[in-house]
Amino acid sequence: MLQSNELKPGITFQQDGNIYVVLDYSHNKTARSATTIKAKVRNLRTGAITELSFNSSDKVEPAHIDKREMQYLYDDGENLILMDNESYEQVELPKSNVEWEMNFLKENDNVVITMFENEILGVVLPDKVALKIVESEPAVKGDTATNAQKNAVLETGYSIRVPLFIDQDEIILVSTSDGKYAGRA
Repeated sequence: MLQSNELKPGITFQQDGNIYVVLDYSHNKTARSATTIKAKVRNLRTGAITELSFNSSDKVEPAHIDKREMQYLYDDGENLILMDNESYEQVELPKSNVEWEMNFLKENDNVVITMFENEILGVVLPDKVALKIVESEPAVKGDTATNAQKNAVLETGYSIRVPLFIDQDEIILVSTSDGKYAGRA
């Protein structure tokens, strides 16, 4: 068991049947009352972010999260089909768990998944991914006085804003945290 005052950003724990990861942590001590610990946490099953309060004497159950590398094979409509690179076992991951991550996943990519007691929680994305532009607007001549951008569509179907000098069929780097253009690959 973990004492509530041992919670730090990045620590995972379980409480009331949910699995949380600590995003932010604050420790308040007033003169007359007991120490209160507030933790901003994300539910690893639903993705919801909430704030939990604890007394200094409260304890939480640690949750050991495993990471495994798997290959993303295909999308069957409701699930993503992944294959374990070691055992070649295929598993299904509901698309509702990885809506944001799907903007950056291509078939046959190797991905790292997070698991808790054989339950797949989600996909861990790298900071940046290289994706090909399949459709882009033509640049307007003389429109380059400022940091002008145009719309483009990536091979995953994700729409993005790119600088005017980027053309169709180019490979660019995209930041997975905010989905913005990060440079040429």
